[in-house]
Amino acid sequence: MLSIRPATRDDVPLLLTLIRALATYEKKPHAVVASDADLLRDAFGPQPKFRALIALWNDEPAGYDSFFYFYSTFQGRAALFLEDLFVLDKFRAKGIGRALLAEVAKLALQEECYGMRWEVLDWNKPAIEFYQRLGATFLNERRAVAFDEQALRRVAESHSPQRHRDTEKQES
Repeated sequence: MLSIRPATRDDVPLLLTLIRALATYEKKPHAVVASDADLLRDAFGPQPKFRALIALWNDEPAGYDSFFYFYSTFQGRAALFLEDLFVLDKFRAKGIGRALLAEVAKLALQEECYGMRWEVLDWNKPAIEFYQRLGATFLNERRAVAFDEQALRRVAESHSPQRHRDTEKQES
């Protein structure tokens, strides 16, 4: 039997195990550098950055999702960004992924969000077909863009107020 509940501080080791399982599924097991301390701080600290739900099948951990707010200036309201939605292999085809997605959708409606967004890897055909069956809209006109930490530093340091004033003087 399926149950879904919000993750708690006590779930952090389990959550990290599930995150590592997702990374392995996505062929990036090396990409997980998060620690228990990171998840404790960012999900349960004074300024939470994300929330998570844990799915249990007959009281056995089966999957999770994580999500956070983002804001649309066009809509004038927030929406939820679904960062992770993952079900362990042995629990697939039991409706757990759909149930996790439905729980986040319910929260979005309760919190008066205008919608939800997420990304799916282009090679993950089962997930793409799953989302298509549910009626998801694929935003093909958009491209995902990201800075890693090094790029953040380069961009942040490339435009300081002093450097901007120096550049203006040179251009005059």
